[in-house]
Amino acid sequence: MADTSPALFIRLDFGDGRRLGPGKIALLEAIHLSGSILGAAKALGMSYRRAWMLMDELGRMFEEPVLRTFPGRRGGGSEVTPFGHRLIALYRAMERQAARATEGAGSEIMRSLAKDYQARPDAEPETQAG
Repeated sequence: MADTSPALFIRLDFGDGRRLGPGKIALLEAIHLSGSILGAAKALGMSYRRAWMLMDELGRMFEEPVLRTFPGRRGGGSEVTPFGHRLIALYRAMERQAARATEGAGSEIMRSLAKDYQARPDAEPETQAG
């Protein structure tokens, strides 16, 4: 049987069109672990182009840089800046706080789920853009 535990996703939609969500944060974390955008993209099953575009967008969103890149240095590489690490920490803290705040309501909703539910095979899955 599939895990029916509810998952809560946080995405900040700023009024001017900027967005910060789980995808960009996970990519930043993967860059920290791998030391490169390419390594992070591979680890997340994402194209290098998509990863680069997300990091470019994230870099333009804030006054401080979130990433430093080193083109050509022993094959290149990237590192998350102190501000980038702070951004990750703030986002993960928001997730933990939101999970605690919604635990009771989420559990009540989960207890109300139909036991015999089956998703329609042609139904569009909900997506999380970040």
